[in-house]
Amino acid sequence: MLGAMVTGGCLCGGVRFEIDEPLGAFTYCHCTRCQRRTGGAWSAQVRLAPSSVQFLQGEELVKGWQPPDDGWEKCFCSTCGSQLFSKKRDGTIWSVRMGALDEDPGVKPKHRQFVAYAATWEPIPDDGIPHYDEGAPPS
Repeated sequence: MLGAMVTGGCLCGGVRFEIDEPLGAFTYCHCTRCQRRTGGAWSAQVRLAPSSVQFLQGEELVKGWQPPDDGWEKCFCSTCGSQLFSKKRDGTIWSVRMGALDEDPGVKPKHRQFVAYAATWEPIPDDGIPHYDEGAPPS
């Protein structure tokens, strides 16, 4: 589905969007911030071209939290709390949460990062993809 349109949205249906360009790298992040933000052991996200997200409805419902350091803004639906995107400081969307997509977008995971901080209560799968104790090296 790399060349096809990908659609997604939040749990309550208030936010709907489409992505009209091929998706980039699908990664898992095990950092403590992602654990707390998602309520799970990791965050699954896929990179995308900043201009590829088009809102079909509910853009005004998307709110964000800006980490105090150099982290990216974490965006969510202000009605239901669904995690949706990460934005760079310039306001452009650079990744979408895999769980916000309507269907399997056809991309395979590239790596797991920040595994040194992985939740002790959830073993990291031996899934054959590279695992990095900190952030992944630049590609």
